[in-house]
This record gives sequence, structure tokens and C-alpha cells, in this order.
Amino acid sequence: MTVERSGDISGLIAAWGNGDEQALSHLMSFVYPELRRIARQHLGRRPAGETLESAALANEAYLKLIRAGGIRCENRVHFLALCSQIIRRILVDHARSRGYDKRGGNAVRVPLDDVLLGARARGIEVLALDEALESLSKIDARKGRVVELRYFGGLSVEETAEVMGISPETVKRDWKMAKAWLFAALTGEQDRD
Repeated sequence: MTVERSGDISGLIAAWGNGDEQALSHLMSFVYPELRRIARQHLGRRPAGETLESAALANEAYLKLIRAGGIRCENRVHFLALCSQIIRRILVDHARSRGYDKRGGNAVRVPLDDVLLGARARGIEVLALDEALESLSKIDARKGRVVELRYFGGLSVEETAEVMGISPETVKRDWKMAKAWLFAALTGEQDRD
């Protein structure tokens, strides 16, 4: 990203934070492709035949941003962190609206790939992941936020560190520990201890 474009994005984020609705529209022209990439990444983990598409997910995130009005974000990375929270909520709401039961029946299975839990991971229902992430966040809010930013937001270690104001090494350590905790929670290994 060029310095000029980065400055444009920061200016648009600031203008939107001050209530300029047009600024959000212009901002989205810069970040929409990134939102689509994040959406495709999440939806690529879902089974074939799923009704939610990446464009719909990105558009829904955009609509939620419009409804929220001007929200203060410091820069592009903070804005994408906000979008990651919105995308997570949309995916969870979509699963709930489809009437899926926790860990059973016709639940939406999300293959948690090597990015989150490692090669041993199997399909996990999106509501179970949300519940496990909420439990982790109650125990250790920082680790929960790292997972949200990295997994749902698609942010790099460095971007996550910037958003959270911690070192990249701390992000890596939290990411590793959170993945282990979530794997145990989602596979029932915590119950065996």
C-alpha cells in the first residue's frame, strides 16, 4: 500500500469517525476487496452448498457499519479489526438463524484448518466455536481478542500486535496457547483432564 493511499484511508477513517457518511462509502472502495478476501477465507472453510456467499458477507458487514454510524478507528488495521468483529457476529447470527442446535443435528460444520487448530482439527460447528471463544475470552480476554483478530479478521501477527498494543512475540505466544485451549475445548479433551 502506498503512503498516499494509506493517508487516504486514515483520512477517510477519521472523517467517518466524525460522522461523514460519504467517507465510509469512499473507505469501502479501498477496503472492500480485503473484506471479500476475509469473507472468502471464512466461507472456504464451510461445506459446499452453504447459502452465505463472500459478497453477501462483505455487504452485510458494510451495512452494519453504516447502521453503526461514525465509529472511531485509528487506522486501517483498527478498521479491519472492527470488521473482523462484525464478520464474526454475522457468521454466528447466520448459523443461529438457520436454527442449528449446538454440536448436533444439521449443524453448520466449519473445518478449522491448520491456521486455527492444526492438522488434527475436524469440522466444528460455528456456534460451538463462538461459545468456546466466549469462554476463552472470559478466562483470558487478550487471547480471545488475538483469535478474533487473527482468525476472523485475517490480520497478521504484526497487525494484531499493532491493534492490541502488544509485541508480536506476545501475539505469537497468545495465538499458540489460545489454539491449544480451543482445540481442547472443541474436541472435549478438557473434560478428560
